[in-house]
Amino acid sequence: MTTSPETAVRPCRRQIVIKIIGVGGAGATVVQQLQARGLANAAFAVMNTEPVELSGEYFPVDARHLRSADATAESAMAEQLPRLQAWCVDADVVFIVAGLGGKAGTTLSPLVARYAKESGALTLAFVAQPFDCEGSRRQQQARAGLNHLKAVADGVVCLPNQKILKLIDENTSLLETFKISGALLADGVRGGWQLLSYRGLIEIHFDEFRDLLRDGHTESLYATAEAAGPNRSREIVDKLLAHPLLDGGRALADAGGALVSIVGGAGLTMAEINRVMEQINRQCENAQVLMSAAIDETFGDRLAVTVIATLGEPGNRLEVNGAPSGETDLQAALLNPSDRMRPASRFVPPPPALSPEKMEELAARRGGRSRKGGVRMRQEQLPLEVISKGRFDKSEPTIYKGEDLDQPTYIRRGMVLN
Repeated sequence: MTTSPETAVRPCRRQIVIKIIGVGGAGATVVQQLQARGLANAAFAVMNTEPVELSGEYFPVDARHLRSADATAESAMAEQLPRLQAWCVDADVVFIVAGLGGKAGTTLSPLVARYAKESGALTLAFVAQPFDCEGSRRQQQARAGLNHLKAVADGVVCLPNQKILKLIDENTSLLETFKISGALLADGVRGGWQLLSYRGLIEIHFDEFRDLLRDGHTESLYATAEAAGPNRSREIVDKLLAHPLLDGGRALADAGGALVSIVGGAGLTMAEINRVMEQINRQCENAQVLMSAAIDETFGDRLAVTVIATLGEPGNRLEVNGAPSGETDLQAALLNPSDRMRPASRFVPPPPALSPEKMEELAARRGGRSRKGGVRMRQEQLPLEVISKGRFDKSEPTIYKGEDLDQPTYIRRGMVLN
């Protein structure tokens, strides 16, 4: 049976179950934008401390649980976990959207990623990182959340909000700035949905998409651009390379893999596709590039391109503190920031005297010879003055993995000073 031209230009949807969940206030706002854009065949949900206007599932979180000093992500979501598991169970792909640096999005998004992954879904998170001006505490919390998220999700696509400053001027309001951040996140999610939803004339198979990301636990970047008119293919390349996340295209040089989605109207030509891909391939010299091209007659003379690039070599699983999950450690870091931000002690204790037996043991460990029958080495205490800690006099020692970091390195490692 032959296909008529009229049928060929209609967008054909794949039978892939895509679910999108916004975690925290920022994630909920982005999901609202996505639903307003009309992403066909996508199911939506929000996990937040406050309900939002949304056609989809709502997983309420009690804010008091997130503030509790002995809480974990699981305890905060204890009543909702069965519903979350049921919501994820039939999904092929789960997109998680969150802003990092606060409590809900930072703490709960790794938990959502873990349950989505355990359900068998390909799990991809789109997250925004805080502006520098938001302070070191939010930056530290965001980095901790990002590391835990990368440890459980198949891929994490990051939007550093600081790069948005390239898109605004002195008169851009705070409200408008965060609207731009939300719109950029929504563009990334829509690009991923578009890449998976359209059955293109040149197609990326779902298995290829999955294999590029699955178990890679990589950090990714993305860019989207649209153009129209006779010079749209040249204009869209310029827009892509000017995207703040690509740093003029330099960021693509470090990519281990790249997914490219091109969608245009019935007038999309092979020459335009070739022109766009030639420039992208030139930037992604060391990357495995997969490209999809689809026709949607509703685009008219518009051309849209989305690039999702994985940074580094896919397949390297990130572990945090030796474990792939670690929600409890993350929750403790968020709920007890004073433990992480306490200044190091200024007290430098004098080195302890080592016994002759200990000296001989250390010498043997370093490949030295035993000095039986000879003069035994003895490390004396240096005449160092004990300095008061001042206002940190009652501070607890800084213990990390069983070691007191307030002690000099040569003492912790048993090094001999000659």
